[in-house]
Amino acid sequence: MNYLLFNPLARNGQGEKMKEEAKKVIGQTYPELIEKNVLTLCLDEFIFQVKKEDHLILVGGDGTLNHFANALLDAKIEASFYLYRAGTGNDFLRDIKEEGNLVYLNPYLRNLPKIRINGKESYYINGIGYGIDGMVCEVADDLKVKGKNNINYTSIAIKLLLTKYKCPKATVFVDGKEYQYKRVWFASSMNGQFYGGGMMVAPMQERLSEKLSFVIMHKCRRLHALMIFPNIFKGKHLKKKKYCSKIEAKHIKVCFDRPTALQIDGETIRQVTQYETWK
Repeated sequence: MNYLLFNPLARNGQGEKMKEEAKKVIGQTYPELIEKNVLTLCLDEFIFQVKKEDHLILVGGDGTLNHFANALLDAKIEASFYLYRAGTGNDFLRDIKEEGNLVYLNPYLRNLPKIRINGKESYYINGIGYGIDGMVCEVADDLKVKGKNNINYTSIAIKLLLTKYKCPKATVFVDGKEYQYKRVWFASSMNGQFYGGGMMVAPMQERLSEKLSFVIMHKCRRLHALMIFPNIFKGKHLKKKKYCSKIEAKHIKVCFDRPTALQIDGETIRQVTQYETWK
C-alpha cells in the first residue's frame, strides 16, 4: 500500500493544496495513494494496516514532520517513510541538503532525541529553542490569533532584543556536569544545525551522530546581543567565544530561574522553568 499523510494546516492552511500537488508529482511512481490526515489519524487502527513493504509519504514541513514522528515512532512501524518537500518551515531539509521531491526518511528517524517538559516526553527533529527564540514564537502565535499574516520573525526578535526580553539565570547539567550562567539569551539543544527558518544555531552538529549540541548565548548586554544576532544565520556566532558556547553531550538539563517560553521544532510551549533532553 502507498499512504499519503498530510497536514491540512501546513503552510498556513494550504495543506490540502500541497497534498494535491504532491499527488500530481508522485502519482505515477506511487499509484493508488491512500490519503490520511495526520491530525485526525487514529494510530491504534492505522498501525494494524501498515506492513513492512508499504510506503508512507508525508507532505509538509518541520511541524508536520515532528507531529508524524511523535505519532508513529513509538508504534515501531517498519515501513518505508518519505518526505515530500512542502511547508514553510524546512530546517530539516536545509540541514540534510538532499535533492529531489522525495526524501527517504528512515535513516533520520532512527535514534531521535527526546525532550521531557513537566513530566511529558516527546521526540523532536531539529532542536529546542529556550529563551528569546521561544519568546519570538510566543509573540508570533499571539499575532496569528489576531489574524495577522506575513509575520516577520526576525523583526520580532530584534524588538525583543531591544526591549521586552528579560534574561534569566540558568543552571545547566551537561552529561552530569553542572554549569551556572547569567544573563541568558538562549539555551538551546540541537539535533540538527538549524531552527527558526534558517538560523544556524549549531553549525557543526551532525544529526546522525550519537550526541546533541548544547548552545548558549549569555552574559552580554542588549547592544552586544543585537550585534551578535545576525551572525546566527551564518553560524558565526560561536566565534564570539566570550558570549557564545557549544558543548556536545548525550544528556542535557536546563533550569531557568523564571518561567520562559520554549519552542520545539517551531511549536511553542509557554511558561517553562526547565527542560531535559537526551539521545
